[in-house]
Amino acid sequence: MTTTPTRNLGTTGSRVSALGLGCMGMSALYGEADRSESIATIHAALEAGVTLLDTGDFYAMGHNEMLIGEALRAAPAALREQALTSVKFGGLRDPDGGWTGYDGRPAAVKNFAAYSLQRLGVDHIDVYRIARVDPDVPIEETVGAIAELVEKGHVRHIGLSEASPDAIRRAAATAPISDLQIEYAIITRDIEREILPTTRELGIGITAYGVLSRGLISGHFTRDRQLGAQDFRSFSPRFQGDNLRHNLELVEALRKIAEQKGVTVAQIAIAWVLSRGEDIVPLVGARTRERLTESLGALDVTLEAADLAAIEEAVPADAAAGTRYPAVQMAHLGTEQ
Repeated sequence: MTTTPTRNLGTTGSRVSALGLGCMGMSALYGEADRSESIATIHAALEAGVTLLDTGDFYAMGHNEMLIGEALRAAPAALREQALTSVKFGGLRDPDGGWTGYDGRPAAVKNFAAYSLQRLGVDHIDVYRIARVDPDVPIEETVGAIAELVEKGHVRHIGLSEASPDAIRRAAATAPISDLQIEYAIITRDIEREILPTTRELGIGITAYGVLSRGLISGHFTRDRQLGAQDFRSFSPRFQGDNLRHNLELVEALRKIAEQKGVTVAQIAIAWVLSRGEDIVPLVGARTRERLTESLGALDVTLEAADLAAIEEAVPADAAAGTRYPAVQMAHLGTEQ
C-alpha cells in the first residue's frame, strides 16, 4: 500500500496523514458490517501510514468507539502509538436508535469525554468536537469546556463540526481550533462560498467527510441496489428516484474522466478533494481492506489543470440533485443556520 504523506491541521500545527479513516460505517447507518474485517481494515490503515481515526460516541451508541478500542489494543505498539483519535460528541439518541437533539452544556461535554476515554481505552483524545452546535448553548461555553479538558491533558486539540462561519469565529476567539469537520465532495461544495474562506482566514484546517457522498460517487453504487431500513441512504434525498438517476449520470461522466487516467471513480473523487488544498484532510469511509486499498490509491493520482477543468465541466458546483440530508436534519445543521 501507498504510505500516506502528512498535512497540517490548522492553528495547532499538528501533522496528520493526508487521508483519515472514518470508522462510522463499521458500526452504523450503512447496513451490516463484519467486525473482524473492520478491525483488519483499521490495522491495514495504520500499517499504510494512516494516522487519523474518526468516530463519534453516538455511532451505534458507543459501539464504534469500543470497536476502535479493540483494534488499537490488538495493534502492534508502534502502530497504536501513531494513531490519532478524532471524536464527535453531543448527539443524543433513544433506545430505538432515534435522534433527539444535541447537548453542548459544559457538564455534558466532560461526561461524554469520560465515557469516550473509557470505551476507546486511551488516556487522551486527540481531537474532540461537538457533532453539531447546540442551539441552546453558546458555542463559547462548549468550546470552553473542551479547553478545560485540554488543560487537564484529557484532550489534545479542539475541533468543530458542521459549524457556521459565525460559530467558527466565536469558537476561535475562545480557544485555538485545530479543524472543522464538514462534508465536502465533488457534488457537495457548499463550504466554498463562506465556510472555507473563513477557516482559511483563521488558519483552521478542514477534515472532509462524505468525500464519496456515502458511496454515491464511489463508482460502485447502482440504481438496483437494495438498501436495508436502517441504512441512511434508504431515506437520503440524493438516493431517491429521479435524484438518484440524475446523480448516477454525474458518476458516469466522472467515470469517463477516471478511465482516461487509468484510475477508478472513487480514486478521482478522493484525489479531487486532496487537490483543494494542503489544509484539507479527506476521511475515507472504507469498511473493508479492499476498499481501503482503492482509496489509498488516490494518493498516487495527480490531477492536472486539464483534469480539474474536465471534472468541473462534467460535474459543476450544485449539479447534484437532492439535499445531503433529509429536511428535518438539514434544519439542525449549524451551516444552515
